Amino acid sequence: MNYNSSKSVLQTSGDPLTDMLRGLRLDGVDYGRCVLGEPWAVSFPAQKAARFHFIGQQGCWLFSPAKEWIELSVGDALLIPRGDEHVLASAPGVPPVPIGRYTIEPVCENIYDVSNGCDGCKTLLFCGSMHFNLDGSHPLLEMMPDLMQAHKLMANAPGIQHLLDAMAGEVTMDRVGSGGILARLADVLAATIIRSWVENGCGDATGWIAAMRNPDVGKVLAAIHLQPERDWTVEALARMMGASRSAFAQRFASVVGETPAKYVLRVRMHQARQWLSRDGMRVSVTAARLGYDSEASFSRAFKRVMGVAPSHFRHAGAEEQS
Repeated sequence: MNYNSSKSVLQTSGDPLTDMLRGLRLDGVDYGRCVLGEPWAVSFPAQKAARFHFIGQQGCWLFSPAKEWIELSVGDALLIPRGDEHVLASAPGVPPVPIGRYTIEPVCENIYDVSNGCDGCKTLLFCGSMHFNLDGSHPLLEMMPDLMQAHKLMANAPGIQHLLDAMAGEVTMDRVGSGGILARLADVLAATIIRSWVENGCGDATGWIAAMRNPDVGKVLAAIHLQPERDWTVEALARMMGASRSAFAQRFASVVGETPAKYVLRVRMHQARQWLSRDGMRVSVTAARLGYDSEASFSRAFKRVMGVAPSHFRHAGAEEQS
């Protein structure tokens, strides 16, 4: 197998986690401005996209992915990174109704008004679905908690409060163009919540996060993830760490738990899966982009890592988008 050599020089900030977040992006799929009269309870099914909720008027309750009730106040914002099943309700115990059964009216592209027709005290929510530009099995996504709440991260991230205030102003006034502005604010707020989680130590996260913070190995991991299509030989990675090939390989394996070659291959195949399923890229194009001489050699490597042929994910992605 031959890899295409990359001549570009990777510019890094000196902090591996910052470098990783630099490439993190959230792409909004759809958003809803929800006006719900009590009593109400909305069930959100599990999905691949992340879920975002902002409480604009009248507090409510969340039945979290951890199966516990959490009270939410006006101005609260929360992110469910892996799109786990959950319920928002005016009070615990109200029978939930799937979101698809509410009255949903399009406002503009990807933005909807959602209502339930009840005359009780009104709760105002702004909800959204967002896709990460990372593969679903990326270590950063896997290590995120089931639920992130903005107010728990605000102490060390004053910018969050400004974003919450801006969202509160837009969602309650319902001005012309407010839906589009709210969608953009939601994208920025969700990304800020994730950044604050990382900067606050990622909770009690260990493993991959700890490896990213390792002064020797962290910059190597960030480089691999930022440029998965590059010809990452053990020699090139060792030079980046400033060590001999053998010393680097030993250090990498002791911190990460697998050899550099195996880790690089896994990252490349996860990136390939994203190109196939999300972007609809042809298998032959994906193979060429990763530097493989033939589609067959790429397919063998892909199946060895992912357990199925690459065509499986391309077909699955096409069905989801149809």
